[in-house]
Amino acid sequence: MSPNVVEPPRYRAIFAVDIERSTARTNTAKALLREVMYDVLEYALHAGGIPAEYRDPMIDRGDGALVLVRPVDQAPKTLLLNPVIPLLTSLLADHNARHPDLELRLRAVVHAGEIHHDQRGWFGESLDVAFRLLDAPEIKTTLRTVSAPLVLVTSDYIYRSIVRHGYEGIDAPGFAPLRVRTAGEEHCGWAQASQSTVMIAKLAG
Repeated sequence: MSPNVVEPPRYRAIFAVDIERSTARTNTAKALLREVMYDVLEYALHAGGIPAEYRDPMIDRGDGALVLVRPVDQAPKTLLLNPVIPLLTSLLADHNARHPDLELRLRAVVHAGEIHHDQRGWFGESLDVAFRLLDAPEIKTTLRTVSAPLVLVTSDYIYRSIVRHGYEGIDAPGFAPLRVRTAGEEHCGWAQASQSTVMIAKLAG
């Protein structure tokens, strides 16, 4: 590819998760947690109406995974917020109750936008924003503080186009704003921690 030629962007819904305290685990524990993460993630997506045929191949991130959903009518972005996130939260809670010695807790982000693909993989500003939100210190602090096994953060775009409209099963009042910077620009995100309205209020303040 010529240095001056970039393939046209492709629109994708962006869903990524990251395992809490992965760097503090042994390699053996990491391997087991990764297996569980992929199992519950795949089950939640498929059961939530986003089977593999609506997605690009899942991308491994070491202590997390990236899911890119193609823009098809059968898989609107609302499905990621409900029922996928509630399903994933329930699966994590069930796993943790049965295997307290192998507790798995996740941070999750939902965004969408134009991204690019080359022979090495996916890239683009929309992915940069999603990962900056996922790695925001406020989100890590929230997950350490709450009992819920999952904390969700959405981009401002997802909040304004989906969350605030009150679609079924999406609790708009349960989200609170936070801000991150990438490429010198400030971006707003919206955080939700299941069963933790107190912690969300602290994030907003």
